[in-house]
Amino acid sequence: MRERVAAAGARGLVVGLSGGVDSAVVARLAQLATPGAVVGVLMPCHSDAQDERDAALLARHFALPTVRVELGPTYDVLVEAVKPGLDALPAAIQKMKPPDDPRSRVPLANVKPRLRMTTLYFVANSLNFLVAGTGNRSELSIGYFTKYGDGGVDLLPIASLVKSEVRAVARELNVPPAIVDRTPSAGLWLGQTDEAEMGFTYEDLERYLTGGADQVSPALAMKIERLVRASEHKRHLPPSPDQAGD
Repeated sequence: MRERVAAAGARGLVVGLSGGVDSAVVARLAQLATPGAVVGVLMPCHSDAQDERDAALLARHFALPTVRVELGPTYDVLVEAVKPGLDALPAAIQKMKPPDDPRSRVPLANVKPRLRMTTLYFVANSLNFLVAGTGNRSELSIGYFTKYGDGGVDLLPIASLVKSEVRAVARELNVPPAIVDRTPSAGLWLGQTDEAEMGFTYEDLERYLTGGADQVSPALAMKIERLVRASEHKRHLPPSPDQAGD
């Protein structure tokens, strides 16, 4: 992390504090890498109040300077500005999911991490810092992140760690137990949890990632592999024509 900051000619690191264990570990690692040059950013956006309380607990625990940006009003204005245009499109183009389909939540839910990414870069650019991402191996492998949202970062310090390893590192770093043991949630809507949205547990996913497909049921292996394939575009730069053939 220190080498990446130096190579970019930057001064420090910005971390979005969600109240979860991933952001807690990255924030503490950032402090160890660039002491006195780390800022945590709290970005509530129609969020569960407990998320912000846990983020504030972490900041106090490690004496981490923070910036708080309330994104709820910005979210509301953007959504209301876009909706009329969508509604005016021809019916043949729209073909949107019915309101009671869980997938209909995704477009609105993804606005939140993208607003947060914009905010993090505003803060980082203002300070000449880099943005440290909080994605772990479990989430990154199946695309459980928002493209150009929480996936829009400068470095991913815990990308090689599965969720249980992140928790182990958190305990080693003296992260408060309430944060280490809390139910993982991306905070996309009230009551949302990672495992409910993924459709399987982190433990099952880790068995697949560390032991192979024969460590889980055939049906689950197929589901995981389908998610890996479908999210491949998230883990690469956008494709472009082959210059060698021009």
